[in-house]
Amino acid sequence: MKREWNIWDLIAWIILAGILIWLILKTFGVINTPAWLEYAPLYGVVYIAGWQIHKLAGVSEDVKELKRFKEATIKEIHQIKNECIKNYSR
Repeated sequence: MKREWNIWDLIAWIILAGILIWLILKTFGVINTPAWLEYAPLYGVVYIAGWQIHKLAGVSEDVKELKRFKEATIKEIHQIKNECIKNYSR
């Protein structure tokens, strides 16, 4: 099942890219930030974690739907098989 992108996906990827760029620039000493701003990437990571949990919940719902479909299909196959056996034995 293909999922469409929404605005929250875009925001999450922008935050992730921003954190990566910030870390690279911070590593090379280009960015000198005050102490209170040092924790900004941690807030981004918390957001990304929440976004992933939300996505995982959507995927688990898809899996549940597929399991229900599988069970219904198996039940239908058994019904058809039983009908064939009844018709063949006549």
